[in-house]
Amino acid sequence: MTLLALMLAAATVGSLHTLAPDHWVPFAALARARKWNAMRTARLTFFCGFGHVTVSAILGVVALFIGLQAVHAFGSTLEASASLLLIAFGFAYMTWALWRNSRRRIMHHVDHVEGVPHDHGHGHHHQHGRGLTEWSLFLLFCADPCVAVIPMIIAASAIGWHAVAAVIFIYEVATIATMIVLVQTAYAGARTIRMPWLDHYGDVAAGALIVVLGALVTLLGI
Repeated sequence: MTLLALMLAAATVGSLHTLAPDHWVPFAALARARKWNAMRTARLTFFCGFGHVTVSAILGVVALFIGLQAVHAFGSTLEASASLLLIAFGFAYMTWALWRNSRRRIMHHVDHVEGVPHDHGHGHHHQHGRGLTEWSLFLLFCADPCVAVIPMIIAASAIGWHAVAAVIFIYEVATIATMIVLVQTAYAGARTIRMPWLDHYGDVAAGALIVVLGALVTLLGI
């Protein structure tokens, strides 16, 4: 019964903490701006979610050997700085998008003056730097562990390593599944928005939204 209660608690924590908007809004915003399909968006969400929960689980296992207090303090520090990293990511992405749009306007003007067709690069601008964006998101989520699962891992260790593995597994599945569902729902809604300016400045808007989201998370302490 104790193990069942711990597994239920892990599933609850995994699902509820994922409801925080910083766990799904950035994916939906970037997917809308970069015109990713649902499969690619889900794949990136899984990738980042796996990093997020695995770091949390590793901290829980480390706490078994060096103590809860030290690891909890370290994890809390990472959590506190995660929103600042989110703001920095959004600002950097927005700056890159503004630079790219300015460069495209200049190239468009030059091509127009010289009589050169200016659609030769159309459709490929979203490919540039896509790996950097995805890896940046992965590292960002790895740096944002959920310390709430650590006490549950420690409690499960009193039963045995099989209990620790069960709690970690349930926590990871609940967290990743909830992230994917929320991201896909938000992404489907974002795709219905038809605004010419949003299509043209989608990356800038996505970066700005992430900055605002990070600021709100910081202010509200979510």
